[in-house]
Amino acid sequence: MGELEDFVREEYRRREQIVSSHFATEAPRLARACHAMAERFARGGRILAFGMGPAATDASHISVEFVHPVIVGKRALPAIALPNDGPTALGLAAEDGASVFARQIEAIGEPDDIAIGLSLSPDDPSEPAVAAGIKQAAAKGMQTIALTGPSSHARTWEADWLFTCEDGDPFVVQEVHETGYHVLWELVHVFFEHKGLLKGRTAGHVQDSGASGFLYPFLAEAETNLDEVLAEIQGSILQKAQDVIDIRAAGARADPGNLTAAARVLGERFAQGAKVLAFGNGGSATDAQDFVTDLMAPPRGLRPRPALSLTNEEAVITAVGNDVGFDNVYARQVIAFGKPGDVAFAISTSGGSRNVLAALEEARRRKLVCFGLAGYGGGPMVTRGLVDHSITIDFEYIPRIQEAQASQYHILRRLVEMV
Repeated sequence: MGELEDFVREEYRRREQIVSSHFATEAPRLARACHAMAERFARGGRILAFGMGPAATDASHISVEFVHPVIVGKRALPAIALPNDGPTALGLAAEDGASVFARQIEAIGEPDDIAIGLSLSPDDPSEPAVAAGIKQAAAKGMQTIALTGPSSHARTWEADWLFTCEDGDPFVVQEVHETGYHVLWELVHVFFEHKGLLKGRTAGHVQDSGASGFLYPFLAEAETNLDEVLAEIQGSILQKAQDVIDIRAAGARADPGNLTAAARVLGERFAQGAKVLAFGNGGSATDAQDFVTDLMAPPRGLRPRPALSLTNEEAVITAVGNDVGFDNVYARQVIAFGKPGDVAFAISTSGGSRNVLAALEEARRRKLVCFGLAGYGGGPMVTRGLVDHSITIDFEYIPRIQEAQASQYHILRRLVEMV
């Protein structure tokens, strides 16, 4: 047990070093990218995000963050995850996998749009498709952003903004990417609060950011001083990176044995022929998809494990939501797919989403083993005794919770092969 706990501590220490180094280097360019994105949005542009495998779940995560902001009062910004159109993407991939995103962009991309392409590892087989998508977007005059792992090929991509995490672990790369696109989303709103920072827009009265002022308290007198704002945004990015480092470190100190105990149970369940049923809402839905992808199509060296993401069944979710109620969209699938001994794997930032709680209640009735990842110290899923194994974060801001949760289930995924 001690060796596994040491592994958990070392995984968190390594992430601290990588996150600190990456954002110390990239904060100035991320700040300028925020401004460039705001200029595009102001002209009516949209995000087109794309990637394959785990990176496809990041494309979905980007889409939901921009379209449905969790910060009260922030505007919805248009973003589309190209992999989410499964029939189109699979049809195009069947003809030519390397051109799937390029052909989607050719059909629906506009010059003021923003293309965000993601790939994770040096041997990522999706690289040709992502690179072709970036190239097609550039040809259409779109702003292009590439988030990559340590690939020598990526340096030849025609991207306006290339952000590379120089680590060989695709899990770590993905976590760095998540913090990166979270800060782009959080801070792009700075430029809408202060119109004078955008080309061709007249400065107005200094505005009150309201409930979201904690994101950028430095803007009180910065209506037109772009350089000053960019410098302050850099500092804000570094603080956000430090926040997630601190949250992860607190988890590592609190109980590294909790992750190892959870991994032992998961390993035992898999040995007995069980499968994982994962579910969540919004960004947590994309995390459920990501965990299932990590189980079913893992990085090299890890054994595939049976799992289903209940968030993937759009027809079922819309039918149940329309006919019975959204609170039942996951519980109904637990009834359909769950067997005694299977694992219900709930991911929630609050621990209190009604459809997640209903699914856990149904899972317990059907004798599934229930896992819960939650912020806010666990929330109702823990206080109501709905989970057999809780992996919690004592923090209350959604983007940082999600970034820390990604580390938790990524480390858990590796531990499953070690127990």
